[in-house]
Amino acid sequence: MKQKAIVIGSGIAGIAASIRLAVKGFEVTVFETNTYPGGKLAEIILNGYRFDAGPSLFTLPEQVEELFGLAGKNPEDFFQYQKLAVACHYFWEDGKRVHAYGDINAFAEEVETKLGEPAANVRKALKSAAYLYEHLAPLFMHRSLHQWNTWVNPQALRSYLRMGKLGIFDTMNGSNEKQFQQEKTVQLFNRYATYNGSDPYQTPATLNIIPHLEFNIGAFFPKKGMHDITMSLYELSKSLGVSYHFGKKVAEILVDNNKAIGVKVREESYFADTIINNMDMVNAYKTILSKQKQPKKLLDQPKSSSALIFYWGIKQEFPELDLHNILFSKDYRAEFEHIFEHGTIYQDPTVYINITSVYKKDDAPEGCMNWFTMINVPNNKGQNWDKMIIEARKNIIAKINRVLHTDLEPLIEIEEVLEPRSIESKTSSAQGALYGNSSNNRYAAFLRHANFSSDIKNLYFCGGSVHPGGGIPLCLLSAKIMTDMID
Repeated sequence: MKQKAIVIGSGIAGIAASIRLAVKGFEVTVFETNTYPGGKLAEIILNGYRFDAGPSLFTLPEQVEELFGLAGKNPEDFFQYQKLAVACHYFWEDGKRVHAYGDINAFAEEVETKLGEPAANVRKALKSAAYLYEHLAPLFMHRSLHQWNTWVNPQALRSYLRMGKLGIFDTMNGSNEKQFQQEKTVQLFNRYATYNGSDPYQTPATLNIIPHLEFNIGAFFPKKGMHDITMSLYELSKSLGVSYHFGKKVAEILVDNNKAIGVKVREESYFADTIINNMDMVNAYKTILSKQKQPKKLLDQPKSSSALIFYWGIKQEFPELDLHNILFSKDYRAEFEHIFEHGTIYQDPTVYINITSVYKKDDAPEGCMNWFTMINVPNNKGQNWDKMIIEARKNIIAKINRVLHTDLEPLIEIEEVLEPRSIESKTSSAQGALYGNSSNNRYAAFLRHANFSSDIKNLYFCGGSVHPGGGIPLCLLSAKIMTDMID
């Protein structure tokens, strides 16, 4: 008889976990509160415009391809993507612009030409990022930090000898100020802290590993949009026999004699041999695990930043904009102080604009663009968001007008807003934090929940709020680390 597994939540990690378990021979059932799969990796369609609702950067595509391979299928038959020639366009208000070319030498020369930063410094920084990845990824990304064999294997022992070179004792900003001569180059590389909702002036320099993914390995774009990651894996899981129950909110994880035995949905109980929680760890303990022992130290950790996103249908094309665009704040440190210390939004925020219609033309009507316009904001602590959003919208439009020399307001023909309160309600992310606990101290990696429960047998965890962290590649890795533990 097949072993049964129940997955709570159909975020990308939950879908990946269901695929891996089905391949192992489990009978898998997924319960999802929403009426659609994907969690944050969803889509919005408005009057002829299509938007990827959440994560917009795609790296490490092999993490997706591996899931098709496990199922004995050719990934190219189900999921296509392309490598980006330019990872991002960067803009400053003094008129400086940088194209972050996927070719490292071209990018280094661009930074030297446009910002006056010696190309050698950029190459050295990316070589350093590759070094970090080589020594940290096997330890922090591909294995559980909560099992002894992670810490006593030969690879881990080699890494211990290099701790001084791995950025454990410096901040991202501190390290970047040592690597680069120009303030704008430091700012460009500091922005990678936002990839997991952290502050570059507090987060450890180990996070300088992130540029390696974007430059040394590459940034990519799924040809049908980011939402195709969700849908292609969702269809794959269904082909393996995984069953989904949408609009079914789990009320409780059933525990008997310190062993997870099933879930309660409304008044009905469902039983299984293995229970997987893909819901945000904090909210899971507050709701579906409220009767169980609470990991108070983990629950009380400061949370990552959140986001304020305007989905704008723009009835004009801007040839200077690409898929990924960053309009930098004049005072980056002040921006992060507002987010993490004051819980407010800085008057001159850094604006990120993602435009998939640059590559996928049918995402917007002809002659138009679909702007996913985002700024980093604090997580929800009961601020007056209605007032803050109105003010932020005004400041964002003013900044875009200054940088692109345009008048944006008349060009916005449709608008939808996603902010910390709605992020929390739609994705069960505690306080609307996008990445669970923040990474604003050197011990952050160890302050994430394990991929298993040490108190409740047969209960496992995956997703952005547990080890190894948020973002699509790490969510997929969390599913792999977790399912490798399950027999």
